Amino acid sequence: MDSNTEVLAGWRSGVCGWDALVERYSRLVWSVPRSFRLSHADAADVYQCTWLCLAEHLTRIRQPEALGVWLVRTATHQSIAVLRARGREVSLDRWEPESSLPTPDEVAVANDRQRRLWTALMTLNERCQRLLWIAAHSPELSCAQVAEALGMKVSSVGRTRARCLTALRRKLEALR
Repeated sequence: MDSNTEVLAGWRSGVCGWDALVERYSRLVWSVPRSFRLSHADAADVYQCTWLCLAEHLTRIRQPEALGVWLVRTATHQSIAVLRARGREVSLDRWEPESSLPTPDEVAVANDRQRRLWTALMTLNERCQRLLWIAAHSPELSCAQVAEALGMKVSSVGRTRARCLTALRRKLEALR
């Protein structure tokens, strides 16, 4: 059985055609939810739902040669439905009781602190800005990696970072 028409006719007449369809389109159907970057479990659900929809609508397929398009559209609709449902969910591990939310005063203080930090940081020279940025955002990097990224000697990374932090502290104190 080569064409989709022959496979569907075989399935309708009781000759096994389902396995041929699954084999032919399995990778295509699986690729759709993965292209939406769904988790493996969600992609597997979409995959199963797509084949279930086909089983439910198999007798109504009017253009068997367009079956691939039908499967992609169905898997796309299923993937979008999963994304919508996930967007409305609240993960319990990220849920915090309302009492732990910051007060408006706490938010204002934190915003002011961040503004002052960025203002002070931007007044440092570019080398200090880059070094402190790397230290804050990639603390796992070794001194050798930081030195290579900034074009510095490995032995000067620690001393330069200490000088930059001292300069940043002074500038922050001046902004108080």
